Amino acid sequence: MDEHLAALLDGNDEHVEQVPDGTFEVVQDGQAPDVVSVCCSDSRVSQEGMWSVDTPGAHFTASNIGNQVWDADVGERIVNGSVLYPIHHCGTEAVAVVGHTGCGAVTAAYDVVRGEPAPRPLGVSKFVELLVPVVEDGLEDDRTDAAADGTPADDIDEENVRDQLVEYNVYAQVDFLRDAPEIPDGVAVYGFVYDFHGTYGDDLGRTYLVSLDGETEPSAIQESLPDAHRDAVASLL
Repeated sequence: MDEHLAALLDGNDEHVEQVPDGTFEVVQDGQAPDVVSVCCSDSRVSQEGMWSVDTPGAHFTASNIGNQVWDADVGERIVNGSVLYPIHHCGTEAVAVVGHTGCGAVTAAYDVVRGEPAPRPLGVSKFVELLVPVVEDGLEDDRTDAAADGTPADDIDEENVRDQLVEYNVYAQVDFLRDAPEIPDGVAVYGFVYDFHGTYGDDLGRTYLVSLDGETEPSAIQESLPDAHRDAVASLL
């Protein structure tokens, strides 16, 4: 048997053995997740793991290239159905948009802006190209370490620019949802960057809160949080 298949089946056997009796009883007839979490598709970023969630039905998880909350429909950006479904059909009242340090999707979009082709195949290039306008706007934003022409100056750390663009992309995704008529009033939208490089601080694996319903000023966000969580607020911009 194929070793990858064997690993999957062995892992599921272990999972079945560890599931407590009655675990699925409350969700077998429906779901009411508290949060829909939109993360980047990346093997290093575990949606349930980062929140220490192991209860079925707690989080509605959606992943795609570049943690994008939108999709393209006949040239128009619309809210991705994986975000809308839990909000409109499951009573979910919060969205967490989670980028991550070292994001390959943002890096690829950054390369496209600098003249490189988008990575293939089409299913990949589509999502990278959707990020290109975000990266272009980010490079023109005074908060990023970029030169006037949108390229990093010679003495600027390009990895830092990339991670600034990761955070800027989270801002853009949060703002898009807050402006979307399909998102009902009262739905909270949080923006995070998952840091496993030590870019924001020393706690590897921490999700740093960078946007709270569109507010991106760290001190303002911290004022709305209890003392125990204020260290989780940070920004590169």
